[in-house]
Amino acid sequence: MVRRAYNQSMTTPGLPRDDLAAALQARRELGPDYDAAFAESLVERVDQTVAARLAAAGRPASPGDDPVAARAYERANADGERKVTITIACVSLGVSIPLSGIAAGMHSLAALLIIWTGIVMVNLANALRRRP
Repeated sequence: MVRRAYNQSMTTPGLPRDDLAAALQARRELGPDYDAAFAESLVERVDQTVAARLAAAGRPASPGDDPVAARAYERANADGERKVTITIACVSLGVSIPLSGIAAGMHSLAALLIIWTGIVMVNLANALRRRP
């Protein structure tokens, strides 16, 4: 098992240091006019290396490359959003009941309005946060 993982990591293409050093030296010799081209080629090589390593590990480079993985990611994200919304709603109700009782026991309409304004604003902020 360990041997297979070692062999697999050794067969993935890397970014040879000599090639990068030569490219950097060429950029220095060409001057700042070619900085954008150098950066673009470097990013392209890094992207290729990352994609090759992910492919060797059996994973797509991004969720958009695999429709099944993209749907699973969206489903997990939606489930997480639902959990956050339910948690905020439950905490809001759990906090509002005792605080409303305390405000009513004090016969303070102002305290009751402040409490419920805060609760409504927290839930409104959560609802607005989820919009695209």
